[in-house]
Amino acid sequence: MSEQELPPWLREQVSRLQQLQQNLQAIMMQKQQVEIETVEIGRALDELKKISSDDIVYKNAGPLLIRANKDEVSKELEEKKELSNTRLMVLTKQETRVKDNLKEVEIKINQMIAGAQGTMGSSVSNSKIQKE
Repeated sequence: MSEQELPPWLREQVSRLQQLQQNLQAIMMQKQQVEIETVEIGRALDELKKISSDDIVYKNAGPLLIRANKDEVSKELEEKKELSNTRLMVLTKQETRVKDNLKEVEIKINQMIAGAQGTMGSSVSNSKIQKE
C-alpha cells in the first residue's frame, strides 16, 4: 500500500509520527552536544584545580588566547557548567515528552489500522452473506 493509497486520516497521523521522529532526533543531537560540552568544561575545571593561583592561565577570546586570572576563569567555567546542566535537564524533559507523544501516535495509528481492517473484514463478510 503506497502513501497515496492511505486514507487521509492515516496519512495525517503518519506525517505527525515522522515529524515527531525528526524532533526527537534533533533533541537527541542537541543533548549529545551539551553532554560533550559539559564533560569538556569538567575536564578544564579539573585541570585548573591542579595548578596554583600564581600559574599563568589563558582563555579563548575568539581565535586568540588571552591571559586571564585563574579564579575568574574557574568562575566563568562553573557558570557555564551550571548553564549546560540546566540545558541538559530541559532537553531531557523535551526528549521524554516527544517520546511519549510518539508512543501515543503509534498507538493511534495501530488502532486506526486495526479499525480499518475490521471494517474491511466486516464488509467482506457482509458481501459473502448477501451472496449466499
